Amino acid sequence: MRLIIDTDTAGDDTFSMLLAMKTPGVTLEAVTICNGNVDFDQQAENALATIEAAGKSGEVPVYLGARRPLLADWEPAQMHGADGMSGANLPRARQRPEEMHAVDALIERIMAAPGEIEMIAQAPLTNLALAVSREPRIAKALKHLWIMGGTDNSVGNVTPCAEFNFYIDPEAAEIVFRAGFNITLSTWTLTLGSSVFDAEQLAQIDGHETPLTEFYRKVSDTPRKVAEQRYGKVICTHPDTLTCACAIDPSIITASRNAVVRIETTGTITRGHSAIHPAKLGSRWPEYHENARIIESADNGAFFRMLERALTT
Repeated sequence: MRLIIDTDTAGDDTFSMLLAMKTPGVTLEAVTICNGNVDFDQQAENALATIEAAGKSGEVPVYLGARRPLLADWEPAQMHGADGMSGANLPRARQRPEEMHAVDALIERIMAAPGEIEMIAQAPLTNLALAVSREPRIAKALKHLWIMGGTDNSVGNVTPCAEFNFYIDPEAAEIVFRAGFNITLSTWTLTLGSSVFDAEQLAQIDGHETPLTEFYRKVSDTPRKVAEQRYGKVICTHPDTLTCACAIDPSIITASRNAVVRIETTGTITRGHSAIHPAKLGSRWPEYHENARIIESADNGAFFRMLERALTT
């Protein structure tokens, strides 16, 4: 599997990257940085530190992309601490970002290998929207696009209507969903059902005492505490890592459906909302056709075992 990850590196984003780098048969060919969770330059440092922690320093190029959304002001997430890494204080990585812009790198790499590269978009979709606007052919040249974002007609995690990635740059999300990519969408709704590790699973990972399980424990500390305050129990959510796991091994997906995905860009209350519906319900808008597969559920146990292996072998 040839893979590119577009990320706003903080917390769970790092575990997704580790899963890709530590799973046999997967080649993480590049990481592109997009505006999102925390300060942009900090996100880049977090990605570089994760690559170094995986023992891949100098092997996975990191490209800097859009520092702000297409139209709106950037807003940070409130989940991962100021550095996005729960104050882990990881040493500065030796590897430095590439000079090429992420948008140029996406176009160059995808067009150089049509039908071969898959991509995980686990940040706001600004980089990809800019890339496909400049070179529309990448929509068909990319083998598969796995997106973590939005909700499946349920409550969001930053507003009652919206999940963070789509809320930050809904205009970019709408461009991407109308561009013709082969999309599988992993939503925040799926996260609450399939990506949650409970206290027993977290203790099992923490008990291994390897360098990467220590990395996991440090970086997940703030999300664990926030989740305990919010839900009243010790858990940790892994929306980005579950998306990566489904991309690597689609048999983890236990239920899915094809649907139309549209992104609300103008509503005062509903900005960033992902409207997901069957094509027949969109008969008043005939230009809308099924444009994504929606993951409805995934095998939590298989996902846990996959990440545990990546962190301990």
